[in-house]
Amino acid sequence: MASGQRYLPVPEGLDGERLDAALARMFGLSRSRAAELISEGLVLVGGHPAAKSDRVAAGEPLEVTLPVPRPVAPPRAVEGLNVIHEDDDILVVDKPIGVAAHPAPGWDGPTVIGGLQASGHTIATSGAAERQGIVHRLDANTTGLMVVAKSEHAYSALKRAFRERTVEKRYHALVQGHPDPLRGTIDAPTGRHPSGDGRFAVVAEGRPSVTHYDTIEAFRGASLVDVGLETGRTHQIRVHMSAIKHPCVGDLLYGADPVLAERLGLHRQWLHAVSLAFEHPADGRWVEFRSDYPADLAHALDILRAES
Repeated sequence: MASGQRYLPVPEGLDGERLDAALARMFGLSRSRAAELISEGLVLVGGHPAAKSDRVAAGEPLEVTLPVPRPVAPPRAVEGLNVIHEDDDILVVDKPIGVAAHPAPGWDGPTVIGGLQASGHTIATSGAAERQGIVHRLDANTTGLMVVAKSEHAYSALKRAFRERTVEKRYHALVQGHPDPLRGTIDAPTGRHPSGDGRFAVVAEGRPSVTHYDTIEAFRGASLVDVGLETGRTHQIRVHMSAIKHPCVGDLLYGADPVLAERLGLHRQWLHAVSLAFEHPADGRWVEFRSDYPADLAHALDILRAES
């Protein structure tokens, strides 16, 4: 995406659209990236700042400042990044701790995309340069399963599947305390925390977010829960569990007890993407993949089971 100032009128076909949606369509941005530009004051409508939810009119002048794109770091090998399935269309990887899905501002550590490219894997070229092939993400310190598109057809099909929520993603989380009820649904909108410190939170003006949980095993002071998502917002499970006063064990960013984390030897949130199932983009057959707990999470459970 080229940088600099852009001046252009709102096209007829976008008359009446929300500003963030119109901007995304006009410049090939994600809706969230368009909203970020608006909130940063980089979008003027008729010479004035506007809100992302404002409606635009055909012919209305837009002035947009597109930031200079960051250079994409050269790919580098990632220790522990296991490819558990590969065919002509997709790669399914088991992501280790400390690896982001793709390069991003403020992150100079290893990435799934860089690791795959460094080991010679072909990745779809669809999407922004730094996110090519990525159809969904896991936080850097959340481990488990991700699918990455190799073919352009797979990229389109998988993006659609995630958007239409036909992909089945299951997570296991170790949370503090015992959720009451033991099985439930958290339906609360999430968005950036008002502090602007990088956290997310339940906020009235956030995006719809729905999390289902079911207790698998209860320990003294903690519970292992199975989690399913209807939506895939940033930090969704971590935010929702914290909001009901049961943060993921080890998740100090969202209010977890540091003493418990240290006792269990945890240096990150206890959260693992344990299974992933979807229609294969090549022929529509249903495929399912599972991932075992990594050593640090398994060790924490062993300690709790020994005490309970």
